[in-house]
Amino acid sequence: MATIIPREQLLNGNLFQGDAYGGVPISFFWVHTAPGKGPKLHKHPYEEIFVILEGHATFTVGDQTVEVDGGNIVIGPANVPHKFVNSGEGALRMVDILPSKEVITEWLDD
Repeated sequence: MATIIPREQLLNGNLFQGDAYGGVPISFFWVHTAPGKGPKLHKHPYEEIFVILEGHATFTVGDQTVEVDGGNIVIGPANVPHKFVNSGEGALRMVDILPSKEVITEWLDD
């Protein structure tokens, strides 16, 4: 049987953690970010896959900085510090996939 989860039921309206839904081995952030906004530098003990749906973002992954438009995917390796910022003029929409039933984040100094 299919499970339907309204976005409003997600943690903070944007975080799906598989552990809360029967131990599904994946989590994701449903991202809608304004220009100039994004998370601070952090890392995870697993890869993070960023599916950019719309907008323009600047990613820092380790010592590499890349500019990415909607329609592309960025993969951040496990245990590598990373962050992104909406460097476009409109909204940045993406889904950030984490291959873990819970989100484990270590926040770092920029």
